[in-house]
Amino acid sequence: MERRSPAARTLRAAALAVLAAAAVSVVAVLAFRWLPVPMTAFMIGERLATRAADQSLDQRQNWVPWERISPHAAVAVIAAEDQKFPAHGGFDFSAIEQAVTDAQRGRRLRGASTISQQVAKNLFLWSGQSWVRKGLEAWFTVWIELLWPKQRILEVYLNVAQFGRGTWGVEAASRRYFGKPAAKLTRHEAALLAAVLPSPTRYRVVNPGPWVRQRQQWILGQMHRLGGPALLEDL
Repeated sequence: MERRSPAARTLRAAALAVLAAAAVSVVAVLAFRWLPVPMTAFMIGERLATRAADQSLDQRQNWVPWERISPHAAVAVIAAEDQKFPAHGGFDFSAIEQAVTDAQRGRRLRGASTISQQVAKNLFLWSGQSWVRKGLEAWFTVWIELLWPKQRILEVYLNVAQFGRGTWGVEAASRRYFGKPAAKLTRHEAALLAAVLPSPTRYRVVNPGPWVRQRQQWILGQMHRLGGPALLEDL
């Protein structure tokens, strides 16, 4: 039997390691189709950063199933973050192309991530910008779209998105800011929560500034244009 060279053995071991990691990642995506998400890397990162700064943090995240989330909250985040969510396969290529064009022209960078991509990032990855992370984000996004129904993607997003310092998920946000469960959020309250999503540690739900109020009104208009809760019937 011909013996492999050390280089060939190393290459084979590396290939097997990559295949094993890929298989584990797919299994993890499949498992979270049904399992609740108690913690994400972004939540852990917030805790570590707070400790490093020797600050206190009342971090809250309460997982609730789809049936206990107001449909207004679901429509609001679609209107605010990803209006093509019901139809796309995980990526909004026109938004990506526009973002690249804007960057090439020296304009202010703007996000082009879909809700599916944000779920992939929040659930499996870390903060920061790099080609490696973007590649992994795309990998997980593809599998999330293949293995999860759209309703599940939206359910996870609403449970892990940040709505303020120490406030993760729509249930924690609803109870902290409005004193009620997420199931009872009104259109205006849901739109206000969605309005801070671009930068939840910068913008405030309590005593919001003019920009947040303006964005809330825009989101309300988009929610009406999209058809309101009827938009969710085909997810």
